[in-house]
Amino acid sequence: MPRLLRVSGLAAAALLGVVGVFLFCEYLLYYPVIRRCAWPPLVGGGGGRGGGGGGRGGALRAMVLSDTHLLGAVGGHWFDKLRREWQMERGFQTALWLLRPEIVFILGDIFDEGKWSSPTNWEEDVRRFHRMFRHSSDTQLVVLVGNHDIGFHYEMDWSKLQRFEKVFNSSSTRILTKKGINFLLVNSVALHGDGCPICRSVEQELVKLSRDLSCSLQKSPPTSSGPDGPTEGCEGAEKHPPTPPILLQHYPLYRVSDASCTGEDAAPPEERHLLFREKYDVLSKESSQKLLQWFKPRLILSGHTHSGCEVLHDNRYPEVSVPSFSWRNRNNPSFILATLSEESHSLSKCFLPEESTVIAVYTSAGAVLLLLAVMAHCLSSKVPLPPCLGLGLCALIGKHKYL
Repeated sequence: MPRLLRVSGLAAAALLGVVGVFLFCEYLLYYPVIRRCAWPPLVGGGGGRGGGGGGRGGALRAMVLSDTHLLGAVGGHWFDKLRREWQMERGFQTALWLLRPEIVFILGDIFDEGKWSSPTNWEEDVRRFHRMFRHSSDTQLVVLVGNHDIGFHYEMDWSKLQRFEKVFNSSSTRILTKKGINFLLVNSVALHGDGCPICRSVEQELVKLSRDLSCSLQKSPPTSSGPDGPTEGCEGAEKHPPTPPILLQHYPLYRVSDASCTGEDAAPPEERHLLFREKYDVLSKESSQKLLQWFKPRLILSGHTHSGCEVLHDNRYPEVSVPSFSWRNRNNPSFILATLSEESHSLSKCFLPEESTVIAVYTSAGAVLLLLAVMAHCLSSKVPLPPCLGLGLCALIGKHKYL
């Protein structure tokens, strides 16, 4: 009977250990890791919900992530889907609960197989996305288009673009204004510059948006109709707050490589000096210069490379490349926390749990479980295991009983 009680005790301890490790790795781990993150204060700002001042209604709290790559029906293994999508869901939901952003941007490549998904598979992918990235009415979710959502330039067509825009109920190129802050959302997949129908449509829209913003930034001269009369050449232009925009898109602006990128979320050292291909890894020089000249953005946020990087274009325009949010693309996913006002911005980075940490915890727990199984066998069996199989534990337990 004592032997049976000891075996039962070991079995109960093993079961509790398995449940505890599972709960820790799949739920609890996200809370202490993300709780270390905080909204950055605006430099020189006053109060406000975002920890900084400036702007009507206080500062805006924005969370920015990229490249979720929800796997599809063709190339997605069921366990890969289960593991990585659960990681993203727990990371996102925990971040919403702890940080309470007012707006969330996802910078494209929402899906991995949007470029070739059948209507049925597309609907299933969209259903999973809405489940994973569910949010309350207090948080606005804004999704940008990426090459994996509608295909690279040579793969995209109107049907793929329109079904993406229909799902997320918005145009892929537009200006979104919140708390007096202009966000320029760009379909960078269409900035190929070759005159394709979608490319022409997007470029025409960008020309119009550039005119609208330029007119909004100009101070209207006094006229007979009053001090707020229309500026010359700006009749019919849509009004926006008179502040330079924050540019968000999937592709980064042109840069030679990631050689100057640093930090724990930068590309691996062996990849940083690989030259980027225009119109594939980054936008072309021509398209990049057009965006900078037309809009003069105060900040650029992009994705696509799956690694973090900070670049200053023309010694004036800062760009931050946001790493992938998925374990499938990197061991240490992260997202950006941005505190924004009409005049200034402040950014910080928040890391999710590392996949290697979770694997190490499960591996260690498995080793302990194996030892408990060997001990239970030794206690329940009258015939001891060979030392090479029992790791000497049976002999140790046998000696202990006679002490």
